[in-house]
Amino acid sequence: MAFVGKGGSGKTTLAALTARRLAGRPLLAIDADINQHLAAALGASEDEAVLLPALGDHLDLIKEYLRGDNPRISSAHAMVKTTPPGRGSRLLTVSETNPIYERLVHDVGGIPLAVTGPFATEDLGVACYHSKVGAVELLLNHLVDGAGEYVVVDMTAGADSFASGLFTRFDVTFLVCEPTLRSVGVYKQYVGYARDFGVRVHVVGNKIDDESDVDFLRAHVGDDLLTWIGRSGFVKAAERGVFSGRLEPENASALDKIVKTVDLCTKDWPTYTRQANEFHLRNAQAWASAKVGEDLAAQIDPEFVLGTLRKDEQHVA
Repeated sequence: MAFVGKGGSGKTTLAALTARRLAGRPLLAIDADINQHLAAALGASEDEAVLLPALGDHLDLIKEYLRGDNPRISSAHAMVKTTPPGRGSRLLTVSETNPIYERLVHDVGGIPLAVTGPFATEDLGVACYHSKVGAVELLLNHLVDGAGEYVVVDMTAGADSFASGLFTRFDVTFLVCEPTLRSVGVYKQYVGYARDFGVRVHVVGNKIDDESDVDFLRAHVGDDLLTWIGRSGFVKAAERGVFSGRLEPENASALDKIVKTVDLCTKDWPTYTRQANEFHLRNAQAWASAKVGEDLAAQIDPEFVLGTLRKDEQHVA
């Protein structure tokens, strides 16, 4: 599941609350926002958060592991953010032991968390943030998850998610929306893009004070409004670094509705694989083949569909 929305809408808070609600189940949380706040929202101190290893700084490790002995991928250098898996690739599950997780996933407040890393000073003027979240796209393109397993991703704000194919990698996208015209405007922009790709979008209202706020959201997003979170003393304390007490029952019920919505989804592996291949072709033609110096369209294995082979059938350790 992905959490998106206008900057300041509370998507990081909702991602953290949902991850906490899922604690103890097979779970992976990923901070893919340009503003890295998910670790803090899960209870890490500023010093602890800054020490978390960044996915974007370990692309060589990620690529070398995932390519396995896939004969269509000549080297780790030839892998780009959209390179899809094929026969011989190493696939991931949500909860397992592998070199990527051992190095880059760490327990924060009882939640396994990976972070893309912040947009650093040396990146200014020479890089875009989507090169960093490319690590997340690679991971999700190689991930085979099943019922009762969860990946919670805090995405970058607004419609920036559409700068890559990452927005198609989720069973459900939850758009966190305040009862304001600006927040509703982001919703309209987001669904305008997402519907063309069959992306499931549900709106989660946040910072709801009364029934008039709910009525406002219903008037603007209609049936896309799934549930809402009211003003919360628990959340207010957590945002000040105090993690104690319990979430209010009505807000806890809203989180349960979010989880249930994900549970009811049926994974469409053929569409998931097809979209990954389509975005890879776009990138190969636009820039990637020229950059790498070989035809990256040939990396697509036309007979491979993610989720249809067991991990032990991939012929890699």
